[in-house]
Amino acid sequence: MSAPSPGALPSHVAIIMDGNGRWAKSRRLPRVAGHREGVNSVREIVETAGELGIPHLTLYTFSSENWERPASEVSALMNLLLATLRSEVERLHRKNVQVRALGFLDDLPSGPRKGLQEAMERTRGNTGLVLSLALSYGSRQEIVHAVNRLLADGHERVTEELLSSYLFNSDLPDPDLLIRTGGEYRLSNFLLWQLAYTELHVCDLPWPEFRREQFLEALKVFANRERRFGRTSEQLHP
Repeated sequence: MSAPSPGALPSHVAIIMDGNGRWAKSRRLPRVAGHREGVNSVREIVETAGELGIPHLTLYTFSSENWERPASEVSALMNLLLATLRSEVERLHRKNVQVRALGFLDDLPSGPRKGLQEAMERTRGNTGLVLSLALSYGSRQEIVHAVNRLLADGHERVTEELLSSYLFNSDLPDPDLLIRTGGEYRLSNFLLWQLAYTELHVCDLPWPEFRREQFLEALKVFANRERRFGRTSEQLHP
C-alpha cells in the first residue's frame, strides 16, 4: 500500500498502543510476550514514519494508571523498556530520530530512567522524526501539574496559550491524528488537552499486529478527512 502525498500527511501522529495483553492471552502466552512483540510494531511504525517524513510521533508507552497493574507485570515492563532503549538507541540515532519523553519521569525506576536519559542525550541533536514516549503519563495529572506550576509562578489570569505553554513538550504541535489499536473507543487519559481537534482512527487489531500496512491505511483515512475546526465546509471552500 502506498502512502498519501506528503502534503496530505499529518505533522503529528499520536498512538495508543492497546491490545498487547489480549494478543498474548489469545495465544496462551504470558502478557509480557505481547509487550515484547509490541516492540517490533514500534520499530516498524517508527521507521515508516521517519521514511515518510512525518515530523512528530508520540507513543502512549506507560500510563500513570499502569502502576496499578500487578507488580510482576510492571517490573517486566520496566525491564523491557530499559532493554529496548539500550538495543534501539543506535538504530534510532542512525535514522536521525530524536527521542523525547513526556510524563512524570521521576516515578520511573533508576535503571529505565537512566536509559531514557541516555537515549535522549544521544539523539538530542538529530533533526528527523521526533519520537516522544509518554511514560508514567496521565493527562489529567499533566493539566493539574501545569496549573500548579503557573500559580507558583504568580500568574493570576490563565489563557489557553498560557496553560498550553506549561504542558509537557509544549513546543510540539498538537496531534493531527490519534490512532488507537485494540478496538477500544476511549482516550484513556491521554493528551486530553492536546487532542481537542485531533482526528481519531480506531483499528481493531491489537498493537502487536499493527504494522506498516495498517499505519498507511490510517494515514489514507486521515488524508480523506475534512478538518473544519468548528467552521463549515462552505467557509473552507467558498
